[in-house]
Amino acid sequence: MRELVDLIDKDVARVVQAVDLSPLGGSSVLITGASGLLGTYLLATMRRWIRETGRAIEITAVTRDPPPPGLMGLFDDPNIRLTQVDLTARDAVRTLPVVENVIHAAGYGQPGKFLENPIKTIQLNTGVTIDLLEQLPPSGRFLFLSSSEIYSGSPRLPHREGDIGTTDPSHPRACYIEGKRCGEAICEAFRQQGRNAKSARLALAYGPGTRPDDQRVLNSFIRRAVLEKRLVLQDRGAARRTYCYVTDVIEMLLLILLRGREAVYNVGGRSSVTILELAHAVGRELGVPVSVPPAEAEAVGAPNEVSLDLSRVENEFDRREYVSFEDGLHRTIEWQRHLYELHG
Repeated sequence: MRELVDLIDKDVARVVQAVDLSPLGGSSVLITGASGLLGTYLLATMRRWIRETGRAIEITAVTRDPPPPGLMGLFDDPNIRLTQVDLTARDAVRTLPVVENVIHAAGYGQPGKFLENPIKTIQLNTGVTIDLLEQLPPSGRFLFLSSSEIYSGSPRLPHREGDIGTTDPSHPRACYIEGKRCGEAICEAFRQQGRNAKSARLALAYGPGTRPDDQRVLNSFIRRAVLEKRLVLQDRGAARRTYCYVTDVIEMLLLILLRGREAVYNVGGRSSVTILELAHAVGRELGVPVSVPPAEAEAVGAPNEVSLDLSRVENEFDRREYVSFEDGLHRTIEWQRHLYELHG
């Protein structure tokens, strides 16, 4: 189990070198969704910075379920307080400490999960966001993790922050899309009252830190390739996605939280692949065959292409370098192999 924590800890060293976290020194931070992919890396980054600098950050790590056994070592730190609570329960947020920095990363990022829990998905992005912002001190910082899915229906690619999606409440993924859209509107309403609230529209983060049952396409491909020794696609894989390795995502999120001047930022990567190309990349890495069905099919409500214009985040923070998809995929596969060994 130690290998899992060490893999993430080694990975976040690059984030600590790239981002000046000194504004967080001596302050308090609350991370919701702290056992998810992004929450895990945010926590690991701050934990490593504390060890390297000797300065303290008082961190409240909020999770709904217990962290996976392989990640419990990340929470074993005197600066970290693990709080297990269902944020959608009445007055749950009021049981949390008042802090100076909030990163609201809780939510169902996997389509299978948010389609199974539409009401909680909406609550996490709306009512919980209001409760967290109401509890934030006037001088505090707030970062809401939104999604590129709010661009659904917009014809222009790559999507820019000023673009507007054209879906309606009957869309199959409306609980997620409209929940994120409303969450951003809530942040804007608080900004108009002078609060430092920002939204990050994230597209397709990947990397170590996921659970064995993660339903996202890349993780599902790796799981099948490792356990079944083959990859059979459900469609011809024509949809195109642009992936961003998790350390690149964390760098951008922390820069936005600490230095961002705008209300909204796109956060994504430069590694553009079709689902078929993704399957073949996993197949090559693991030495397994890839089979494609003769008939085309599409995931319900999923966009045909996901691509973000990153000019705002790149220009404001002078950021141009990204982890290559080959390196990121290798680390992700290494993580999942450890997971399956751990879980038998």
